[in-house]
Amino acid sequence: MKLLLVAVLSGFSTLAWAQSSSSPSAPADGTSSVKVTFVGGFDTEGEDRGRPVILIASALNVAPQIFRDVFKGVHPAGPGSGGPTNAEAQKSKQVLLAGLSKYGVTDERLNEVSNYYRYRRDSGEIWKHVDAEAVATVKDGQVIAVTVTNPGSGYSSPPTVTVPGVAKVDAKVILSYGTELDKNGSVKEITVNTTR
Repeated sequence: MKLLLVAVLSGFSTLAWAQSSSSPSAPADGTSSVKVTFVGGFDTEGEDRGRPVILIASALNVAPQIFRDVFKGVHPAGPGSGGPTNAEAQKSKQVLLAGLSKYGVTDERLNEVSNYYRYRRDSGEIWKHVDAEAVATVKDGQVIAVTVTNPGSGYSSPPTVTVPGVAKVDAKVILSYGTELDKNGSVKEITVNTTR
């Protein structure tokens, strides 16, 4: 009985060694996959005063400059004022609709987009967004490719790509804008410059 038990245990340890030695920790080509960290991506143009105009205009299917021109007639409440009164909000909305309705923007759509991107800047908030996710392929200490696994949404400017263990990543983030709120301002593609 003891001899049988030793043989069985010996068989298990041989099997365990065979399994562990047959699954290498890195691919044979010397590459490794590392999760990417995105930094920033929420810059706005100076004239927009913190408003994500690129996102709002894209969601409304108008050019950013058209939205800016129409918005010049709006007088938003200042920081710390507690927001506009109902009368002020209605007046602003009338100005926006008057300027944007000729581009097919309806009252309902204006409300939907405005509510989606509403945030309290004076409280340090940022508008609604979803962080993107990606994986970098690293070889010899250099990022040779980045694969987007979750495009995220709500980026008003290209975020910076950083990879743990890599000093510098020369990557360009290309964003995609459109009318679908959950896809507006998403990461479409990341290209990497591999020349040293």
